[in-house]
Amino acid sequence: MIYLQLFWSFLQVGMFSFGGGYAALPLIESIVVKQHGWLSIAEFTDLITISQMTPGPISVNSATFVGLSIGGFWGAVVATLGNIAPSIVLVTLISWLYMKYNSLDTLQTVLKALRPAVVAMIATAGVTLIVTAFWGEGAIVLSNTNIVAVVLFGLGMFFLLKYNVSPILVMILAGVANVLWAVLSGSV
Repeated sequence: MIYLQLFWSFLQVGMFSFGGGYAALPLIESIVVKQHGWLSIAEFTDLITISQMTPGPISVNSATFVGLSIGGFWGAVVATLGNIAPSIVLVTLISWLYMKYNSLDTLQTVLKALRPAVVAMIATAGVTLIVTAFWGEGAIVLSNTNIVAVVLFGLGMFFLLKYNVSPILVMILAGVANVLWAVLSGSV
């Protein structure tokens, strides 16, 4: 039964996630955290971090991670297959249609109309990540603020925007800084 739930859940993610992995995060959160309770919001944030650090699409990595956590090896296989099946079918169909009708103005209008929705979905995922990183699962109050996370976020944004530093380097440096802070503050 769990395999069927995993397959169906990630089939939905695969079918209704337009705009890439970041746009899929609100839907994944809704299904995995709110609907089934397979992960807490903190575990979901860890899932996103792990999915970001590993090669491959974030949605596929998330499906594999959740599937492995919930149903072991076969859970990972089933969730991943559910996640990629719609893409295989849709990309094949859409590429055929695009090659045949790419000069139509109607097609270009539809593609332009989808962009704002994709941006909104990505922004929602970003806000969820920031709130969880800064305040955890509790209420957003100043006394609960993770100052280290806020400082690392600010420094990361500064170096990314001002100096165009590689995002990979920023992630590595932020991880090292956080480990150093944990060791020096005695929280390890």
